[in-house]
Amino acid sequence: MTEAQHGNKVHIHYTGKLTDGTVFDSSEGREPLEFELGAGQVIPGLDKAMRGMNVGDTKTVTVASEEAYGPHHPEGVHVVERATLPPQVDAQPGARLQATAQDGNVIQLTVVAADDATVTLDANHPLAGKDLVFDVELVAVS
Repeated sequence: MTEAQHGNKVHIHYTGKLTDGTVFDSSEGREPLEFELGAGQVIPGLDKAMRGMNVGDTKTVTVASEEAYGPHHPEGVHVVERATLPPQVDAQPGARLQATAQDGNVIQLTVVAADDATVTLDANHPLAGKDLVFDVELVAVS
């Protein structure tokens, strides 16, 4: 059997869920996810969970938010005047928007609330502050 270790390229099938069972992502119907262990290409908790697995192994792993997308930072939530947004912007709760920071970096935003006068935008990753559960199968190691 081939055991996954630091520096190996692994190929996995996975289903990512919240702790309440809500699926947020899955490789079902797609090619396996491919990444190098230890290269920072996936969240740290998933990377660590793959080490020591053999091809064909399956397991369920819970990844604490600190080892996933980190804590939810309240300072990442901003209320803006609706009038400051371009008129074509869909500012309904749940909408995903992009903004460009002064340094040129693109910021992903989620509309979390909106009324006639204001829109509340969250710059945190949508999974920040959440513990995640992954069902994984190691398909190949190279």
